[in-house]
Amino acid sequence: MPEFADAWFLILLPLPVLVFYLVPPAVAKGAALVVPEGVGRSVVRQAKHSGGITRGRYVVPSVVWVLLVVALAGPRQLEPTPALPMSGRDLVLVLDLSGSMVRKDFAVDGETVTRLDAVKKVGAEFVRNRGGDRLGVVVFGSEAYFAAPPTFDAEAVAKTVEGMAIGISGRSTNISEGLGVALKRLDGSTAKSRVVILMSDGVNNASAANPRDVAKLASDMGVRVHTIALGPNEATGAENERGVVDVPTLQAVSDISGGQMFRVRTTEDLIVVTESIDQLEPTASAGLAAETYRDLWVYPAVLAALGCLLLAWRAPA
Repeated sequence: MPEFADAWFLILLPLPVLVFYLVPPAVAKGAALVVPEGVGRSVVRQAKHSGGITRGRYVVPSVVWVLLVVALAGPRQLEPTPALPMSGRDLVLVLDLSGSMVRKDFAVDGETVTRLDAVKKVGAEFVRNRGGDRLGVVVFGSEAYFAAPPTFDAEAVAKTVEGMAIGISGRSTNISEGLGVALKRLDGSTAKSRVVILMSDGVNNASAANPRDVAKLASDMGVRVHTIALGPNEATGAENERGVVDVPTLQAVSDISGGQMFRVRTTEDLIVVTESIDQLEPTASAGLAAETYRDLWVYPAVLAALGCLLLAWRAPA
């Protein structure tokens, strides 16, 4: 049902009528014209006949005035807006973009793809389903940085994940710095729940800091870290191992911080992990409803403008 934003403007509607009846008409000044009696009677009859036409001249100006007043009153209509889900959670994805992510040992839609391609496909879908969370993305290789600062725009973050490329952060694996950059941003967060999802397919080999020490810092901050160990092979402790994931370290990081560790060897495992995290960190189903209005004042304003053009066109030259 339409309503008015400033309904008090409607008291101006009778203003022209009040002016017409309360303000005395202007008295013409000048010499009188004397006409013969017969001519005078003819003029009187013509004046009476044209009285209806004269009154009709006020119809268009009256309609224009009503439309202008209605436009000033600001007609509007409340638009139905669904409730905005809000979880009160800050969630940061920390993704490994080291050189080993180019290994083709995953399958998506029947095709063999790199580890990174599998992560981009499943990770982007995971992000799109996190309505209500404030999401951010940290990428790390030799160095770490925020690829997507925390935002409620899940679609923008998903597109960031889909645009990841190997080499933009170096080709080594600096787990400690990746986790540390995420914790530094979350340190200033006022969210009631702060979560990091750390995904790596390698061994921390580019930092002097121990990932366990960084996990202890996360625990002290009240940040849960869920870790995902990605890849078919695990580190055994032998020298020069390549393409292996340090499962014990990732397990320790999650245990120390109060999170969980997930082992992923196939794309199906990765999908199951995202579903499990959805259960551990559920999204909000309802939140604050926003009231939005659709302004309608433009319609009477346009009609009033057309009426003014009509009056200008009909006015004598």
